[in-house]
Amino acid sequence: MSINNEDACAKKSRGRPKQFDRDQAVEQALELFWRHGYESTSLADLVEATGAKAPTLYAEFGNKEGLFRAAVERYLSRYVECYNRLLAQELPIADIVEAYLRTSAEVFTDPENPTGCFMVCANAALSDSSNDLAEMLRNKHFAQETSLKACFDRKVQQGELLAKTDTGLLAKYIICMIAGMSAQAREGASREDLLRLLDTTMMIWPRLSQVGNKV
Repeated sequence: MSINNEDACAKKSRGRPKQFDRDQAVEQALELFWRHGYESTSLADLVEATGAKAPTLYAEFGNKEGLFRAAVERYLSRYVECYNRLLAQELPIADIVEAYLRTSAEVFTDPENPTGCFMVCANAALSDSSNDLAEMLRNKHFAQETSLKACFDRKVQQGELLAKTDTGLLAKYIICMIAGMSAQAREGASREDLLRLLDTTMMIWPRLSQVGNKV
């Protein structure tokens, strides 16, 4: 007699303890940390969200900080690597900047995620006692800024941006734009609101792209 696969799976599930899914646990932790911040997310919250026992989480991640670090890496692999691919494209720099900021607006207002930038929100919500985590997040932010600067430097070498362009300052400006868009999204701004900010930035881009030059 044949056995229905769904019935077999159901019986197997009822007969054995639910296995710990690390990937799913990191996803659920990321959402909690993104929505509530590191300090406001308790171990009890993480246990409830992941469905795992506290000893299981400790065995896999060491402590809450270890799980938070895993959530940060998950976010970076999903979103920051996408940004880096945009920066590597051989497109006009204005198109790259517009796509970079547009992607940010879409991520920050994605209804499937908490609002804003996880990295910006997480850093803002840390207390003074979480110095190691704050330093880690600062380093990640600096890496993003460095990637932007490298893109602008490449455009200087290619002659698209003027040689005297302050590429470091230009990168800082874009990072500040992203942080501002994140704050706006957290306060309830819609995607359309953020895209209007993007449009304004691109209207003044010809002037912005000459920052540091004597014009």
